[in-house]
Amino acid sequence: MSKIAVVTDSNSGITPKEASGLGVYVIPMPFMIDRKTYYENIDLDQEQFYEKLEGDTDIITSQPTPSSILELWDDLLKKYDEIVHIPMSSGLSGSCQSAHMLAQDYDERVQVVNNQRISITQKQSVRDALMLIEKGYDAKQIKEVLEEDKFNSSIYIMLDTLKYLKKGGRITPAAAALGTVLRLKPVLQIQGEKLDAFAKARTINQGKNIMINAIRNDMINRFGGVDPEACVIQMAHTHNDEMIQEFKKEVEEAFPGFIVSDVDPLSLSVSCHIGPGSLAIAVTKILKK
Repeated sequence: MSKIAVVTDSNSGITPKEASGLGVYVIPMPFMIDRKTYYENIDLDQEQFYEKLEGDTDIITSQPTPSSILELWDDLLKKYDEIVHIPMSSGLSGSCQSAHMLAQDYDERVQVVNNQRISITQKQSVRDALMLIEKGYDAKQIKEVLEEDKFNSSIYIMLDTLKYLKKGGRITPAAAALGTVLRLKPVLQIQGEKLDAFAKARTINQGKNIMINAIRNDMINRFGGVDPEACVIQMAHTHNDEMIQEFKKEVEEAFPGFIVSDVDPLSLSVSCHIGPGSLAIAVTKILKK
């Protein structure tokens, strides 16, 4: 049986400490701030990031350099037979396509997975890859299974502010101004490769209910039913620790028998565009092979 390494990036929310516990390898995502490059979870933590973001500092997201990826792969292939590389969704970054191009020189020893995941659902893909390795799958088979499964997850995110969508050009200044006056709480969805509008809430409680109903609908219509054996619930937030813990209790009350498996900060690449104060919930169909 091949010895296989699993590689992902910090958009998965996997910290260096968690990576060590799981036995996986995490490439830190770079950010350019005031002409200086920082790396997520290396020299840029959550507090530092939000301090700069809320101070209206221009933050430019980037992708890992080819040399940083190649150096890691080359080092790992001295100890492993194959690599499964799980980057963030190709619809949200060019890092997936770059990794695909680089992998062409490795005679299929590096399999790059394009399964449209990010943050907590990307972390679930890493766990699934580890499970498939235990079951004896090779790297190419793992890639195929994860890509076949790519649409079996959804993330719903309620924003606290429209400021950062406006700043990133995702909505017009007029729409942002109107939404602010009306105190709207937009709910966005990540399913597949895009971050899209899903609904508009007038209150935080309404937004929470919209997200709970959305994942219940996904469970019933897409994932085999409201059943802890069929799907997993995960949660995330942007600089909103207290409220996400309160929301976690509400979610577990709404779905008896479910235990929320993760409550993570959203990846900084997403946080750049939505700002602090958001709440997110994800549902993913459990992979059974």
